[in-house]
Amino acid sequence: IIQTLGNSNQQYEPDRSHTAGTDWDPGRAAVASAYQRFEPGAYLRNNYAPPRGDLSSPDGVGPWKLRCLAQTFATGEVAGRTLIDIGSGPTIYQLLSACAHFEDITMTDFLEVNRQELGLWLREEPGAFNWSVYSQHVCLIEGKGESWQEKERQLRARVKRVLPIDVHQPQPLGIASLAPLPADALVSAFCLEAVSPDLPSFQRALDHITTLLRPGGHLLLIGALEESWYLAGKARLAVVPVREEEVREALVLSGYEVRDLRTYIMPTHLRTGVDDVKGIFFAWAQKKVGVEV
Repeated sequence: IIQTLGNSNQQYEPDRSHTAGTDWDPGRAAVASAYQRFEPGAYLRNNYAPPRGDLSSPDGVGPWKLRCLAQTFATGEVAGRTLIDIGSGPTIYQLLSACAHFEDITMTDFLEVNRQELGLWLREEPGAFNWSVYSQHVCLIEGKGESWQEKERQLRARVKRVLPIDVHQPQPLGIASLAPLPADALVSAFCLEAVSPDLPSFQRALDHITTLLRPGGHLLLIGALEESWYLAGKARLAVVPVREEEVREALVLSGYEVRDLRTYIMPTHLRTGVDDVKGIFFAWAQKKVGVEV
């Protein structure tokens, strides 16, 4: 059963009982307000349709992200029963390699419109974004002889719920989470830097999601490097610019051992005017045992 997909009007009510009177932050409030104009369809066209969505060139950003994920899961180290995707947005590509290694996957997003978009794809409804080119590419990279239809069937079967989340809350999934916790692994793509007004907020958000992960569990983090804004239809959204060394430092401060950190420089022909991103980072980090964040 995919919980919340049949009730996409459900509103997220984070627990503020322990922060009453201290939790108001105008920077985060401005971010939340700006995101009410976010248009999933425009975001998907900007980033996952050609030219950025052209997977035919091995030097493209799409193949690079999919390779990073596939190669990391191929090590066999990032595996278990439960995985939470933090801030899924309207995308599913980040889980195409993960779904073979986890039987219980939770997708999450702050915005109802993004949870609705995910629901369209998970239920195979008309109007859903077509991810088949991405599914085909992942099957090609993994080389297991699996068809892209099998890949998508497996992912749909293993996503058990789509939940609201607020990474700026100490309990990001609320006080009565429907997701089994702590998770064996977390995935997060283009979330933390895109919803944080500054670097300290980015660090706190990382701390918050780390509480959802078991000691020894793994985090795969993808994000934008040195980006300050991006477009999603009528929404022009601010991003906290981060550099590779700042990502590494944040992970260490949140109690991780950084296993791998790679960067991709956005080529000129993919700088399409929908953002000012300079590059992409991919981080594989393992939560240290005995460290409390």
